[in-house]
Amino acid sequence: MSPPAAPAVKVWDRPVRLLHWTLVVSVALGWLTTFWWFGAHQPIGWIALVVVALRLVWGFAGSRYARFAQFVHAPRAALAYLRKMRRGDEPRHLGHNPLGAWMIVALLLCVIALCITGWLYTTDALWGDATVEMLHRSFAWALLALIVLHVGGVIFTSLRQRENLVTSMLNGEKRAPRDDDVA
Repeated sequence: MSPPAAPAVKVWDRPVRLLHWTLVVSVALGWLTTFWWFGAHQPIGWIALVVVALRLVWGFAGSRYARFAQFVHAPRAALAYLRKMRRGDEPRHLGHNPLGAWMIVALLLCVIALCITGWLYTTDALWGDATVEMLHRSFAWALLALIVLHVGGVIFTSLRQRENLVTSMLNGEKRAPRDDDVA
């Protein structure tokens, strides 16, 4: 007989989850439309930008764990967390851990830069400009690298803390905190 499941608490509210997965889909479609159905590339970029704008608003006006003030701390907190992680004694965070927080900031900024350079490329003044195109492609590759790091971090943390973070981002729930967890 298996032990009873640990109680769950609601962490990620519906807007956070909806915005997260909408951004995932829009970025994936944005990438796919560079190969086919190119006419959809620009509208998908606009969708991604709107999603990021809404997430920024929700980061200040949303629920507890959606708010940037709850999880984005000084870079030294991320470095301290990284040192603890390397020793294998990092604390579990009910919300985002300090490294995850800075990853969110980097992902959001990269999507914004990607959307701005994509828009600039469509303006009369910069249509066909090689520098803008190179910047747009560079941000696209940077975003891909950040996504790989993000997914790797999610897998690492899920395994390390024995908690499926993908499921948490689908249902909004995480295992109830223990005494040594950080809210």
